Amino acid sequence: MTLSFFKYQGTGNDFVMVDDRSRQFDETNSHLVRFLCDRRRGIGADGLILLRQHAQYDFEMVYFNADGYLGSMCGNGGRCTVAFAKQLGVIETQTRFLAADGPHDGRVDADGTVHLRMQDVIGQQEVEEYGVFLDTGSPHLVRFLPASTLAELNVYTEGRAYRYNERFREKGTNVNFVESPATPGQPWQVRTYERGVEDETLSCGTGVTAVALAASRRGATSPVHLRTPGGDLRVAFDAKPDGSFTNIYLSGPATRVFDGKLEVADRQK
Repeated sequence: MTLSFFKYQGTGNDFVMVDDRSRQFDETNSHLVRFLCDRRRGIGADGLILLRQHAQYDFEMVYFNADGYLGSMCGNGGRCTVAFAKQLGVIETQTRFLAADGPHDGRVDADGTVHLRMQDVIGQQEVEEYGVFLDTGSPHLVRFLPASTLAELNVYTEGRAYRYNERFREKGTNVNFVESPATPGQPWQVRTYERGVEDETLSCGTGVTAVALAASRRGATSPVHLRTPGGDLRVAFDAKPDGSFTNIYLSGPATRVFDGKLEVADRQK
């Protein structure tokens, strides 16, 4: 099989994108997905995304982690899929599409900024000895660090320890390490260990969303400016008295990097 693909990235969080409106991609072939995401033997990406037709929505986004298996919601992946749909002519500038956690609204501005509406986060965030734990389409642990410690942190080692500890081992969690801004108006610094990738990624959309909501407990107000190793993102939201959040929007760039064709016949199961 010759696979046509596109490579997109959103603040360094990169994805292999496949126009699968004809539904020819075998989503059960985890070996193929792992190969395509392999940075040494394949194309290289944090995940793979299929864009498929859907009867009730503009399209459906099907997301796979780099480990080859279907994943939960991916915020930067969602923004890249909106940009991909626009490139394919599936949408113009606004859309409503289906993802793993339900429907999402999206919009592409003239400057290329992509806005993605996230699912509401209902109820109090879970605060415990590990940090703040909440679900923004994917589960996230948020750990606030002392000033001037984030840059030197070994995110792989520290993140893996939390991801596989007794509290989170069964379902796993993403782990975000956060440094508060030194002065008001400066961005919150974020580094993330992602499950499924099992390493630090340059950015995580559901992760910075979780950080922004958790940071509201520490005085952050909407919109929150966040800086990841891969670039800057913004999260806007309405905070409710009961601790829930609605009207959550993740905003930032989503860029087409390259496209190509790859012979993958020998990579089948």
